[in-house]
Amino acid sequence: MEKSIKVTLIMTIIFAVITAWSIERWSQTAHGQLPSKTAVVLHAINNNLVSLDANIEAPDFLSPDSSSNDKVMKKHDTSISVGKSNEIPVRIYHYSDVEDAPVIMYYHGGAFLEGYGSLESHDSLIRSLAAKTGAVVVSPGYRVAPEYIFPTAVEDSYKALKWAHDNAEKYGGNPDKMGVAGDSAGGNLAAVTALKSRDLNGPDLFAQVLYYPLTTFRDVEFDSRTMYDSGYYLLSKQVMMKARSSYTPKESMWENPYTSPLNANDLSDLPPAHIITAQFDPLRDEGELYGEKLHEAGVPVNTVRYNGVMHGFVSFYEVMGSGNMALQESAQFLKKADDETPQPSKNYELRIEEGSSGFKHFKEEAEAFAIGAFLVGKSIMNLLTKK
Repeated sequence: MEKSIKVTLIMTIIFAVITAWSIERWSQTAHGQLPSKTAVVLHAINNNLVSLDANIEAPDFLSPDSSSNDKVMKKHDTSISVGKSNEIPVRIYHYSDVEDAPVIMYYHGGAFLEGYGSLESHDSLIRSLAAKTGAVVVSPGYRVAPEYIFPTAVEDSYKALKWAHDNAEKYGGNPDKMGVAGDSAGGNLAAVTALKSRDLNGPDLFAQVLYYPLTTFRDVEFDSRTMYDSGYYLLSKQVMMKARSSYTPKESMWENPYTSPLNANDLSDLPPAHIITAQFDPLRDEGELYGEKLHEAGVPVNTVRYNGVMHGFVSFYEVMGSGNMALQESAQFLKKADDETPQPSKNYELRIEEGSSGFKHFKEEAEAFAIGAFLVGKSIMNLLTKK
């Protein structure tokens, strides 16, 4: 018995050393050392140990969002007409007791392409935004390329905004308190919908939240586009080029402000913006430049770069502390903007969020080790199974 305990202890120590060594190796990249949590998540996805939309979960006691709430979150799936006998799905989340709540349109990411993003892949994020804000969150399943090119996604997005405005009270929402949000391609659509609503005298918007948005289809030499476009950080040049050729097949489309809001002639009178970017992301620089241009146009804007994370990190909020922090921060921005209109600052500021420290950093490291151990164990099992 004593011998078996010793053997088990030795094997445990060896496995722990292998796990620690593996995490350290995964953390080393051509662009510097990644935080452990980022490294294990990227290793899992890039080596097909989990799918991109899988729920990579830390142990329950390390969960970043363990608060309980007696209120019930309600989910509605419906569809709306977008003209010519076409309909698109719409998903709505809100608390059961909500009344006169703000309404947030959420446009999911996915490179404007079939198979890259959907209401299902972003369901957890949409639901969490409703939970953290207390708002009615409405997310349309806009039509995508290659079957539907520009401006179909833009038109669907705007029609969904108008539909939500007309039907807000049915779900406990206030049609006079509407905002837009989205990530990546969805961040582009959120920004564009804000522009279009202004241009067409549509619903007034009190806020826009843009997670690592694509802001221009033009060939612009941004450092981030060339440094982080390999695909290792979850967005590749190949996918970006495919998105452009499929969604905007004519070069003239790249100049349109409804595809490239960064190049719009007039960005004034748009709703206050909260822009989140990621350090290791091809879209980082254009998102931050869009924030600067909004500021120059007199729009109140907060622009925050999260260091040590990659494109899409907010979608991993359940396991990545930075993702949870960014989601919480944007929820606070929306609540504050709902209470009082933000005022533009004198100078444009790009705030850098370095990530966790102290106990939170220890917690992140513990989670990374737990996930890393799972991935190492899975790799060993895969090798044994092949034999």
